[in-house]
Amino acid sequence: MGIIGTIVVGLIVGALARLVMPGDQKLGWILTCVLGIAGSFLAGFVGQSMGWYQAGQGAGWIASVLGAVVLLFVVEKIRSK
Repeated sequence: MGIIGTIVVGLIVGALARLVMPGDQKLGWILTCVLGIAGSFLAGFVGQSMGWYQAGQGAGWIASVLGAVVLLFVVEKIRSK
């Protein structure tokens, strides 16, 4: 997947994470995209290294959203201080 595909997937994953996370997050679309890409990378690395799923499986999307939610939670805690 190229750079543009990664950005699109990151934007989708970041938007889904913001929808799942309760409360009002004051993030722009660029930070949402970066959060989604980082969450996707984190979940992909952990999930594939643990042998839970392979690249391209549906579980990777779910794990990517969960990874982005975790990162969103961390970002909100850091920004609230």
